[in-house]
Amino acid sequence: MTLEKNLKERIKELTCLYEVSSIIVNNDYNELDKTLYSIALSLRKSLQFGKHTTVEINSEPFHLISSALPKKSVFIESNITIFNEPKGFIKIHYPADKFTKKDFLKEEKKLLKNVAINVGDLLERVAIRENETVMKRKMEHADRLSILGEITAGIAHELNTPLANILGFAELLKSKEPKTTQTSQDLDKIINSAIFSREVVKKLMFFACEMPQNLGQTDIVPVINEAMNLLDPTFKKNEVKYKVNLPKGEVLMKADTIQLTQVIFNLVLNAIYFSPKNGLITISLEETKKKITLKISDEGPGISPENVQKIFQPFFTTKTVGDGSGLGLSVVHGIIRSHRGTIDYQHNIPTGAIFIITFPKQ
Repeated sequence: MTLEKNLKERIKELTCLYEVSSIIVNNDYNELDKTLYSIALSLRKSLQFGKHTTVEINSEPFHLISSALPKKSVFIESNITIFNEPKGFIKIHYPADKFTKKDFLKEEKKLLKNVAINVGDLLERVAIRENETVMKRKMEHADRLSILGEITAGIAHELNTPLANILGFAELLKSKEPKTTQTSQDLDKIINSAIFSREVVKKLMFFACEMPQNLGQTDIVPVINEAMNLLDPTFKKNEVKYKVNLPKGEVLMKADTIQLTQVIFNLVLNAIYFSPKNGLITISLEETKKKITLKISDEGPGISPENVQKIFQPFFTTKTVGDGSGLGLSVVHGIIRSHRGTIDYQHNIPTGAIFIITFPKQ
């Protein structure tokens, strides 16, 4: 290669690096595929045999090529590294019937490596940006639930005393009234309504983490097994199947056994309610050094995207009128939060819901 031609090639390579840097600086995060395609085109025209070149960029979920790939090709490649892990590659192809690997210049290999580093840096920033967005949404959601919890706790406390008075005086009046009278029957209605309202207040206090707890070191494997045994008749009645995947040994955590059972009951009963006949509900438990994860999945319709942010709010329900108070998941959320855990929803594939409960190891 002559000195003049060599100089032209170096200028093309430097121009490519400048263009790639400019493309990345002016990148629109909503059109990342266009950014990567522009980088591929810039790299293509910087090569010695640019007219015969196909540049391929592959990093999940992106797979772009600058032009149709030849049936057989010779190529050089460089890994795209994101957070020190290979997460894709960039390849430069020449048609095998016209070129060999020897036609690639050492400088072109170095250029490819530098472009791959720049693309990796870009995709790292994209990943960080997406994680920040997800964390921001979770924090906003947690803040809303926290505020709602404080309001709910205040309302629950205010209702407790008058409800206790209504229930106490109604029972006192009933004790003085013959059972056969209309007044006695009316008092029964008052008492039943007051008991129902008290249960609602209790659930509100669970949501607000205001209920007293009896925490102790507990093996939660038999807790789950016992809960599922109690729910077995409900599964049979609704013609729904279930599968339980639990570790063979102990899984110990500091928990209130009664409250943990209530969490399992609420989530599984919800899953049964929304499951089709012969649908499968799966309960699985996993333990690592840092956390305990309980997953409950079903094959029902799942939760629509617009409702995902509302499901843990008190009185929100997608059940038909009379089938639910909308407090089940809010109670679950309150109990799990009081155990320093988290609960997340995930769509089941192809259909259904998955609730993922994570408890930190003590």
